[in-house]
Amino acid sequence: MKKIFLLFSICFLSLAVKAQDKNREQIKALKVAYITREMNMNKDVAEKFWPIYNNYECLQMDLHKREHRDVENISTISEADADKRLDEFVNIEKQEYLNKRKLYDELKNIFSAKEIVQLHQLEADFNKKLWDEYRSRKREGKKNK
Repeated sequence: MKKIFLLFSICFLSLAVKAQDKNREQIKALKVAYITREMNMNKDVAEKFWPIYNNYECLQMDLHKREHRDVENISTISEADADKRLDEFVNIEKQEYLNKRKLYDELKNIFSAKEIVQLHQLEADFNKKLWDEYRSRKREGKKNK
């Protein structure tokens, strides 16, 4: 019985991970389409832009994962370990800044400063729309229960 439960649990978790990956891919595709359209990128510009931007996003995702990794039990962490964790938070924020600075410097070879500011605003707009959609679906789910 335990083996069947374990097998079922593994199958369920693998399906959940696949669904989450599919959602990430769909969101990524929507973001690519949105930014490409709103920035009026032609094929040549897009071919230069997306590798730079995708690299930046990968670096930021890695930092985000580092920052949000769980502490096994916060009540048992020593003061010294907590202090190290705080230092790591600051280092992560520094690296996030350096990544953004590098992104903007590289994008200046493709876009004007005004267009880079527009890109920054488009990212914020896309994220806001994404959160609004999430909240809307969550409210709809609660209404249907």
